[in-house]
Amino acid sequence: MSQFPHRGFRFGVQVSKETSAKGWAELARRTEAAGYEVLTMPDHFTDQLAPVPALMAAASATTTLRVGALVFDNDYKHPVVLAKELATIDLLSDGRLDIGLGAGWMISDYEEAGMPYDSPKVRIDRFIEGVAVIRGAMAEGAFSFSGDHYTITNYNGQPKPIQARPPLLIGGGGKRVLSYAAREADIIGINGTLTAGVVGPEALSTMTAESVDEKVAIVAAAGAHRLNDIEMNIRTFFVKVTNDRAATVEGISSMFGVSKDMIDASPFALIGSVEECIEQLLERRERWGFSYTIVGAENIDECAPIVAALRGK
Repeated sequence: MSQFPHRGFRFGVQVSKETSAKGWAELARRTEAAGYEVLTMPDHFTDQLAPVPALMAAASATTTLRVGALVFDNDYKHPVVLAKELATIDLLSDGRLDIGLGAGWMISDYEEAGMPYDSPKVRIDRFIEGVAVIRGAMAEGAFSFSGDHYTITNYNGQPKPIQARPPLLIGGGGKRVLSYAAREADIIGINGTLTAGVVGPEALSTMTAESVDEKVAIVAAAGAHRLNDIEMNIRTFFVKVTNDRAATVEGISSMFGVSKDMIDASPFALIGSVEECIEQLLERRERWGFSYTIVGAENIDECAPIVAALRGK
């Protein structure tokens, strides 16, 4: 049984693109109307909208929907620049920003942009400093910071966000990032391990129920002093609301070359009838503390009845 306190369920949608301003605004409003609390976006150089202007547009089209990246890659922007952009989103959305930050993992982004793909240690070191800089820039008054990667001198970030401390989501799959997140983040996203720089067999092998047990145990140990302050999150990738769960599980397992048992038990999958999916989410909260689940844009409508049944409960 999870050591994390029972929190009410909430749901988000990960979206990346639309072909027009009208379509994007409608997507945001559809997300909000279906009961999702958060709209998130990836931060890659692939075929997607740029997250900062797109998240602002989504916030402007809605009234309660929270917005954030899942997650900003710390290496793509200096943290002083990102802090200013994020604080501006928070101000202009009346306090609806979630900060999602990560160390960066997708090797193709770095290669295409000609950016050095440093070792995980260096990227994580820099990311940890980046979090400190963003927090410092958003806090009251001026601050200075001296690290191996960033040096900030008497900087007073403006504007300040509306929220005194916008919620920070850190996603991780390895021990060091998860331990750091357990000490610092408000929301912890459990990921596959992405050291290979691509989503392939290595990442999939760390998305089993047993792997998630290990990852959650790392968070519970490192964050033992503040478990009440942590919200546990997962981005589900294999989602299908269907009355033929067995056939869908079989199809997904053969497509990705993994066992049916793995897909059957993995919290990265959400497959079955509305009732079966509700049961799975209840079990996952009990076992791992997951109360905040994010699905893909293609799942907004099919998962809406699940959201309606569980939201806030």
